[in-house]
Amino acid sequence: MDLKEKVEKVLEKIRVNLIADGGNVQLVDITKDKVVKVRLTGACAGCPMSTITLKMGIEKTLKAEVPEVKSVESV
Repeated sequence: MDLKEKVEKVLEKIRVNLIADGGNVQLVDITKDKVVKVRLTGACAGCPMSTITLKMGIEKTLKAEVPEVKSVESV
């Protein structure tokens, strides 16, 4: 399984919680430096807690389950 597939698999798990709150996350790109670029959509796009969701939720989970990931950034 390549890195993109691993990341998508983890994002599928995370999406369940985001969708329950009216939001979602979309994988945009993975850089050569293993930085995952995502787009928060729906209710997550304008939420004041989106930075916390990104770093403490998405990034923390991705780094724990896919150790190759260096960081996650919103685009």
